[in-house]
Amino acid sequence: MDDMVLMLVCLALLVVVALLSGWFFSYRIRRKVSYMLDALEDNETNFRFREDRFIDRRINRTLNRMKRIFDKEQAELREHEVYYGIMLDSVKTGIVVVDDDKGHVAYSNIAALELLGISSLVNLRQLNIISSSLTEAFFRVTQGHEEKANFINEVSQKAISLTSSEATIGRKKVKIIAFNDISSEMEETEADSWSRLIRVITHEIMNMVTPIASLSDALADYASRHTAAELLSSGQKGELDFKDGLKTIASSSKGLIKFVDSYRSLTHLPVPQKKVLYLKDIVDRVFKLSNRQMLTAGVSCSYEENPAGIMIYADEDLISQILVNMLKNAVQAQATAIKISARVDVADSVIVDIANNGRPIPRENCEEIFVPFFTTKPTGSGIGLNISRQIMRRHNGGLILSKSTENETVFSLIFR
Repeated sequence: MDDMVLMLVCLALLVVVALLSGWFFSYRIRRKVSYMLDALEDNETNFRFREDRFIDRRINRTLNRMKRIFDKEQAELREHEVYYGIMLDSVKTGIVVVDDDKGHVAYSNIAALELLGISSLVNLRQLNIISSSLTEAFFRVTQGHEEKANFINEVSQKAISLTSSEATIGRKKVKIIAFNDISSEMEETEADSWSRLIRVITHEIMNMVTPIASLSDALADYASRHTAAELLSSGQKGELDFKDGLKTIASSSKGLIKFVDSYRSLTHLPVPQKKVLYLKDIVDRVFKLSNRQMLTAGVSCSYEENPAGIMIYADEDLISQILVNMLKNAVQAQATAIKISARVDVADSVIVDIANNGRPIPRENCEEIFVPFFTTKPTGSGIGLNISRQIMRRHNGGLILSKSTENETVFSLIFR
C-alpha cells in the first residue's frame, strides 16, 4: 500500500514537473518570439539566437531562419528602393511626394531640387522663400488639373507646369506632384509672338497706306484730266470730292503716324540713368501722381516692405513709369484695392509684387499680354506691358505675371 502511494506521489510530481517544464519552455519561446517581433518592428535586425544548446536548438534555428527570410526580403526591398530612386533621379521631371495636408514632403527627386534651385525640401511652405505664388500652385494642384507657375530661383527665371496624382501607401494617402520646366516652350511662344507682331505691323501699315495710295492716285488722275479752270468751275461737288479725299488722306496719315510713334516708343527706350534709390520713395511718388485717379475710381492703395529701407539701383523715372502703368491697368480691371509689397529673397534680389483684386486675366491670354500691340481694351495700344518688361530687362531684372485668379492678380518686378 505504501509503495502504491509513493508511486502515485512520484507520478504526480512527474506530471507537475512536466507541466512546469512545458510552461517554462513555452514561456521562453513566447519571450523569444516577442523579442524578435519587437526588434523587427523597430527595424533592429542585429540579433541572433544561440544554436549550440540542445534544449532550445530547434526553436532557435527556426527563429533564426525566419530572421534570415525577413533580412532577405528587406534587402530586396532596399534594392528596389535604390533602383526606383535612381530611376526617378535620372528623369528630367521634378517629382515631389506630399504625405499630409500641411505640406510635409516625404520625397523629392534631384530634378525637383534643381528646377526649384534649392538643396533640400522638407515642407512645401519652404517655397515661400522663392515665391508665395509657387507655394500656392503646389498646394492648389489637384488630380486631373494642370497648374502653371512663374518664379525666380537662384539661377534664372523659370516657368513650370504642375500635375498631380493620388496614391495610398500604408493606409496613408499621399499626393504625388510632377512638374516640368516649360521655359523653353515659353521662349518658343515668345518667338512665335514676334512673328505674329510682324504680321500685325504689316497688316496695320497696309491698312493705313492703301487708302492713302488709292486716294492720292485717284486725285492725281482727276487733276491730270482737268485743267485748273475746269477744277474751279466744277462746282461744289468737285470741291467736296477733293475735300473728302484730302480728309481721308489726312486721317489715315495721322493714324499711321500714331502707330509709328507707338512702335518707336517700343524700340527706342532711353538708356536707364541708374542711381541708388529707396524703393519706398518711388512708391510714394507714384501714389501721389496717381492719387486723383485712384480717388475718382474709389481704389485704395497700400505699400509694405520687409525688411524696411529696401534700396534698388535703378532709373527713378522709368521705374515710376512701370508702376504708374500697373496702377492704371488695375483701375481699368475694376480693382478696388491695390497692394504693393517688396521683399529680398535668398539670392539678394529685390522682388516687388503689385497685387490687385480686379478682373482676372483670362488663362488663354496670360502668355499673350506681353506681346506688343496685343490688347483686350477697345482703346488700348497694347505696348504698356511690353515696354515695362523691356525697362526691367535693361535693369538686368524681369517682369512676370505671378498669378491671376478670381481673387487676385499679381505682377512681380525682379531687381537682381
